[in-house]
Amino acid sequence: MEKTICGTTIHYTLREGQGTPIVLLHGWGCDESLMQPIADRLEPGRPLLTLDFPGHGKSGRPPEPWGVPEYAGATRELLEQLGLTPCDVIAHSFGGRVTLWLAAHHPELFRRILLTGAAGLKKPQTEEGKKRAEAFQKKKAALHTLRGLKVFNPLLDKAEESLRQKYGSRDYNALDAEMRQTFVKVISLDLADCLSRVQSPTLLVWGDGDTETPLWMGQKMEREIPDAALVVLEGGTHFAYLEQAARFAAIAQAFFKEEQEK
Repeated sequence: MEKTICGTTIHYTLREGQGTPIVLLHGWGCDESLMQPIADRLEPGRPLLTLDFPGHGKSGRPPEPWGVPEYAGATRELLEQLGLTPCDVIAHSFGGRVTLWLAAHHPELFRRILLTGAAGLKKPQTEEGKKRAEAFQKKKAALHTLRGLKVFNPLLDKAEESLRQKYGSRDYNALDAEMRQTFVKVISLDLADCLSRVQSPTLLVWGDGDTETPLWMGQKMEREIPDAALVVLEGGTHFAYLEQAARFAAIAQAFFKEEQEK
């Protein structure tokens, strides 16, 4: 199924049912299929939504470079058009960015929140990271100085792309020039200020071996979100929710069931 929202097409899958809807939001560079192993294990009688964020899966691209607020706005519009609020939400990585922003700005959207490997907090820059950033900026500036000599521009394009491949992150380098602008806007926003504004009961499920969003991020969220608890999945990576799908789904089921019984 598809809806045109905020100037783009959003692909989604909606399972009908009764009770509080469950929404599953995937990470950056993924699509709804990465949430399906959890969706398949959740209570069958409740409405359940998975979607492809714009620029991912079968959805269209953002009409212009988007940041977290734009992605959040499109997600909110979809939920409201489908009549799925308030809902329970399971969000991984980038989906966590969207959820944190929405929970802070539109708390009426969610009853309960489950975040796993959620992104949104800035990593402290290491000395090695600072040196790499400085080296990249110096070399990029040198290339831009040569741009005036148009005869060299094809060679400069190749040289600049080589710089990006050497110094850019894996997620960044996997994108084309258009989506790279969106990616930079997304990761540039620090959502730390949103944590204290999250009103919904929040469960954080983290792999202790997560190197993309390290465990300290989950611990910080547990401290600063008013009603939060942290569950650590031993041996889990950034995709611990998939690696231990049965355990993760059982945790989610129990967490969401409490809300239904009140």
